[in-house]
Amino acid sequence: MKPGILLFLLLFYSVTEAAARADTIKVNKVVGEKEELILSILELALRKSGNTRNLAQLDTEIPVGRLVEETDAGRIDLMWAGSSKVLDDKLNAVRIPLLKGLLGHRIFIIRQGDQARFDSVTSLSSLSQFTAGMGHFWGSTRVLKEAGLKVETSVKYQNLFHMLDGGRFDYFPRAAHEPWSEVKSRPELGLQVEKNLLLIYPYAMYFYLRKDSVQLHASILNGLEQAITDGSFDSLFFANPMIKSAVEESHFSHRVVMRIANPDMHPDTPVGRPELWLDIAKL
Repeated sequence: MKPGILLFLLLFYSVTEAAARADTIKVNKVVGEKEELILSILELALRKSGNTRNLAQLDTEIPVGRLVEETDAGRIDLMWAGSSKVLDDKLNAVRIPLLKGLLGHRIFIIRQGDQARFDSVTSLSSLSQFTAGMGHFWGSTRVLKEAGLKVETSVKYQNLFHMLDGGRFDYFPRAAHEPWSEVKSRPELGLQVEKNLLLIYPYAMYFYLRKDSVQLHASILNGLEQAITDGSFDSLFFANPMIKSAVEESHFSHRVVMRIANPDMHPDTPVGRPELWLDIAKL
């Protein structure tokens, strides 16, 4: 092959590859029902804003601990995660709570036979006599500690179920869509879902982008706002099987509600917009 033709082909494929990348929004590999719901919300936002770029998932899942670095370096175009100071400082958040604050609605996993102990809990003060189990690096862990609750931590999520079963702590607070499947998938452990209590604090999951990804940030924000205004966001959210199951199984109206503050909540958190948050009184 002549050198000139070879150079032309190399340049052609380089330009074609760059164009393909520019037409694609690269995200982490999506694993699990919660991630699939968030991907659906992203697709909805892009449609509403008229953004025709294609979504492409990575072939393998990047661990949460590396996502900030990968997003900031441009190896993926956006990520989603619960709000934290690290994320808010490093990246640019689209400040629409993707799960309507569901991550801050906590129902407990306890040991089988311990329900009678928790029947006596009617306030945060009485709950503080028990010890919670949480992930060492989770943002919610600091929320519980700042509220005066006793917390035992583990670096590994899976270990927390065995620690609870072994008596290392008394309850494992889980987002309202999580505890039933987690207990069911571990029949070898003597665990159950607590029946009467609900701990609530403001906690948002957001899309996060690089600071210089201005157009894509605006596109997603505008699309989400349109979906909220025309009702399609709530239609998608509440029709999701995971959310429907969480609402049905949680029996929110029958639970004792304890509310605590989130000391790490970003000042731009849209707490003054009730349409963005789950209202258990209306479920």
